[in-house]
Amino acid sequence: MGQAQALSGTVIVMSTARDQILGGIRKSLGRETSPSRQEAEARLANHPRNLIPQRAHVAVEERLELFVAQATAAAASVARVRSLDEVPGAVSSFLAGHNLPQRVKLSPDTFITGLDWDGQPTLETDTGKAIDSDLASVTGAVAGIAETGTLMLASGTDRPTTLNFLPDNHIVILPADRIVGVYEDGWDKLRQDGDLPRTVNFITGPSRTGDIEQTIQLGAHGPRRLHIIVVEDAA
Repeated sequence: MGQAQALSGTVIVMSTARDQILGGIRKSLGRETSPSRQEAEARLANHPRNLIPQRAHVAVEERLELFVAQATAAAASVARVRSLDEVPGAVSSFLAGHNLPQRVKLSPDTFITGLDWDGQPTLETDTGKAIDSDLASVTGAVAGIAETGTLMLASGTDRPTTLNFLPDNHIVILPADRIVGVYEDGWDKLRQDGDLPRTVNFITGPSRTGDIEQTIQLGAHGPRRLHIIVVEDAA
């Protein structure tokens, strides 16, 4: 009985703390009560927009230029090719330009594996999750966000998240028609693609930290290089 009372007391304390935290949030939002289930479902269904930065108010034809400018400002490198046929060669050129082995781990996404990798005889490819020895990975992306030069990537059996973070060099193939103006548009694309994934990652530039003597260090928590290949006509 004593243990049951102690456990019961712990539950009461935790519940009280939870109520205090949620009560504080409601107060800061100017709400007296929690939203009903119907209100919450209506908000999720309507996908309300947030404030849109002025720089994101650009015409469709200007999004590509804005995305490239923002991505390079965040220390990513960007190459532009006309068609998907040019992608394997662009990947090989990136590796050669950084004196890296001609070897990549491909995402098992058919969008990636369906490219003509055999057309680059010196390039070795493997498919699947990333492992410690992988120096470079190649993945796709749900969208490119022009307002910040950010990539939106979704997890799945054909899109292992390890490919986004484990190799030192992350190469992303991004069709130009998947570049959107703002984050909200990226979520719209993801919903249009079908069921929502378990994980969505937003990546802006290579991994970095300023914790070490206030000096920016690349590759602290992920890839030290992020290379984006924009395909202007990926039909």
